[in-house]
Amino acid sequence: MNAALRRRLTLTAGVTGAAVVALDGTVTTVAQPTLRRDLDASFVQVQWISTGYLIAVACLLVFAGRLGDRYGHRRVFALGVSGFALASAALGLAPGIGWVIALRVAQGIFGALLQPATLGLLRAAYPPDRLGMPVALRTSAIGAAAALGPLAGGALITHFGWRWVFFLSVLPALAAGVLALAVRVPVPTSEVRLDLPGAGLLAVTLICLVHTLVGLPGSGGTAATGLGVLCTTVACAAFVRHERRTAGPLIPPEVFRSPTVTSALGALVAVSAAMFGTLFLGTYYLQDVRGLDPLRSSLHALPLAVMMVAGAPLSTVLFRRFGPRRTVMTGAALVSLATLLMSRLDRTSGSLAIGCCFLLLGAGFVAVMVTATAVLVRAAAVEVAGVSGGLQQTAMNVGPMLGVALATVFRPADVSTTGAALLVLAAVAALGALLGTGLPATSDDGRPAVRT
Repeated sequence: MNAALRRRLTLTAGVTGAAVVALDGTVTTVAQPTLRRDLDASFVQVQWISTGYLIAVACLLVFAGRLGDRYGHRRVFALGVSGFALASAALGLAPGIGWVIALRVAQGIFGALLQPATLGLLRAAYPPDRLGMPVALRTSAIGAAAALGPLAGGALITHFGWRWVFFLSVLPALAAGVLALAVRVPVPTSEVRLDLPGAGLLAVTLICLVHTLVGLPGSGGTAATGLGVLCTTVACAAFVRHERRTAGPLIPPEVFRSPTVTSALGALVAVSAAMFGTLFLGTYYLQDVRGLDPLRSSLHALPLAVMMVAGAPLSTVLFRRFGPRRTVMTGAALVSLATLLMSRLDRTSGSLAIGCCFLLLGAGFVAVMVTATAVLVRAAAVEVAGVSGGLQQTAMNVGPMLGVALATVFRPADVSTTGAALLVLAAVAALGALLGTGLPATSDDGRPAVRT
């Protein structure tokens, strides 16, 4: 098998795996109301369908990336995507809500294995100076899958029931696993140590953080929130102390000593928080203030999905032409501007004004996501590509949860006045632009900045 064909097949497998996870997330959200009624579940139990998955994914992403560095991203990806397919099939056959929650946690574990590996596979298959377009295609696929999810999920639930939304991803996931096993990507041998104590401390840190963020909208500034913040801080301090003292840390110290890596991660967290928080509030605005049904609300937000798909390849061109710093700063500024404009919408705003807000939001977010991800993958040597991918995926999980938490906390009881919450989110996006100043000015240097 020649190198060009191997790269194309690797790209197909990685893109399919990433798209399957994105599709599953949106169809599961659509299925929850029907699932709750069918299984006679409480709202708290239904909430744990998402919370259990998020906790399992968040606490394992970096360790899963390290497993890929140690044993090969191809193997870890195949295990993750095949396990994800089997868990999805089992969810479609689950007899009760307890089984659904447990299987969603299992699905999260396998999702954590495959997500960093999709970036690790690309880093191993492509030279650094050619990674931009593969990363952009991966982003386009994620955007398309996320946009398709509500439509496909709604149709399946209407005609066949909620169980079929979980069967939707089984065949594509299995095909991606078979394809990954069939393609042998040459990867340098790596003798990295698996820092199990560090992985455990990081997992505790992220579990406390995710649990605090998920519970923040309901608890507000209560003692429970304060306790969650305290536990997160203590666990994080213990993790940092351990990483400084151990001979084989989970995250190589060079990673966080690199301004490029820390700036890219910070920009991803800030901009994804602003985007998803704004999208959360925008949904309430369309349905509760404008009185639109879910389908018409989705159509008003469609420009965001269109920009996610069409804007990813264009972002790569801008990234090469203007460099990471200006591309990320401009993208974050567009997200901030879109959020500010959305804060001015009211009951009389027309479809054109609403669509323009979502268009700007999608354009800015996709520019930041593609550029920051490409920078992160390029900045790492092949030997630590899994850790880099794990950190990127962690940022993309923590950011949206932070954004929704902020949106809920600062949103007043009167849903028609969300201006204060949107102003906070606009400031968060502006922080992402500020963090973008730490990125390289040009994209000419393809040499990895972080090694083992």
